[in-house]
Amino acid sequence: MERYQEHKALILNYYRELESANADTVGNVIQEYVSSDIDWYGVYPFNEQRGGEAIAEAFWRPFLSAWSHVQRRQDVFFAGTSEIDNTDWVISMGHFVGLLDGNWLGIPANRKMTFLRYADFNCIQNGKLVRSGFFCDLIGVMHQLGIHPLPPQTGASFIYPGPRTHDGILLDPQDPSESTKTLKLVNRMCQDLEGLNVSGDDYPPPSLLAKTWCEDMTWYGPAGIGATYTIPRYQEQHQYPFRSGLKDKIFNGHLCRLAEGNYAGFFGWPNLTNTPAGGFLGLPASDTPADMRVVDIYRREGDKLAENWVFIDLPWWLQQQGIDILERTQKIIHS
Repeated sequence: MERYQEHKALILNYYRELESANADTVGNVIQEYVSSDIDWYGVYPFNEQRGGEAIAEAFWRPFLSAWSHVQRRQDVFFAGTSEIDNTDWVISMGHFVGLLDGNWLGIPANRKMTFLRYADFNCIQNGKLVRSGFFCDLIGVMHQLGIHPLPPQTGASFIYPGPRTHDGILLDPQDPSESTKTLKLVNRMCQDLEGLNVSGDDYPPPSLLAKTWCEDMTWYGPAGIGATYTIPRYQEQHQYPFRSGLKDKIFNGHLCRLAEGNYAGFFGWPNLTNTPAGGFLGLPASDTPADMRVVDIYRREGDKLAENWVFIDLPWWLQQQGIDILERTQKIIHS
């Protein structure tokens, strides 16, 4: 649709100006593109902010003060209308890459090339950004510096690639019927997961996933959990430890859920609420429920999902359990 192309052009211009900005000028760039009362949802410790100045102060100024020569390397870029509230969004996912020349959030400078994995959701109305969801993987940065704030993860750890098909940057209009197919498939998969929450089945058979997933699916999870490949290894290395390690699982819904072409994405605030049953992330059981903020980006291949990039705000979930991994890491490293 024509307005999606206009929204994409707006965001690409915004990104170009952000990449040219520094800590002193980034606030002006943000103010130019966002509404005065924009609601911004960021992972811990950035959290919720309102207005461009608050966004600059919470994330961008500290980030650009610590990181130099920052580039945005997009792997996925698409737009569409969220089925949640009929609003238009542009979704971008990839990495920031730069030189970590200063201490950032208590993470020490390494003066080396470092990657920050991100997902960025922007809702556009009347030519302005009015809501944004910004997720990044802080634990992934720690891993690159040899800092491991959690026990060994069940999946693999590496700098995640973009789509296997190298077609995730959707600059051209897409066939609406393909977008509909993708969103229907994602919704069917979500319904299957919600069915597990209702039934309490934490060890579903591979055949359940095979209804909506390719056999050689790739799942790129957050650092602390890691990546897995194929349905059996995904279940062994993530699904079973996740489901059995958490109890009282509640799905809270999404703020945004949309698809364009073969790609789809959603995020919630929070998506899930659950309670540690023992074992997840190496933690003991707890009676304290905690919220999970989650992003999922999907690539469909034919009638199945082939790839899934996932962000979970694990530092926020852990903070609700009384563990501030940023504060703890800073104390250990700088003691």
